[in-house]
Amino acid sequence: MPRHHQRDTAASGGSQRQLRVGELVRHAIAEILMHGETHDPALEGNLITVPEVRMSADLKLATAYVMPLGGHGIDDVMTALNRNKKLIRTAIARRVNLKFAPDIRFHVDERFDEAERIEKLLRTPAVQRDIGNTTDESNET
Repeated sequence: MPRHHQRDTAASGGSQRQLRVGELVRHAIAEILMHGETHDPALEGNLITVPEVRMSADLKLATAYVMPLGGHGIDDVMTALNRNKKLIRTAIARRVNLKFAPDIRFHVDERFDEAERIEKLLRTPAVQRDIGNTTDESNET
């Protein structure tokens, strides 16, 4: 029997520490964007949501998932975020007490698109028919 039990942190979203630091960084990024500290017109003209930040195991890399409200101007927002990455990293370092300021990578949050795709799929006639048959069969038993 192995002495060291390795947990599958990828499946659970990371260790407790990664999750906690990711949440602190998420709040810091949201606050920076909300207060307009970047002074970038592309960012100040949009409301940007930051639903999740995932940290690497060594806490040196933060992957921030962002989405402009309504999904408009994604390309402009992503370009502006990447242009202001150094400034955002410096502002995070002042807010979050870490040994190293994490390098920030921005990705578009596609969860809303995926949820909409699943919702459309569930409304298709074939799925509705299957759901209807399942409820009929459970009532017969």
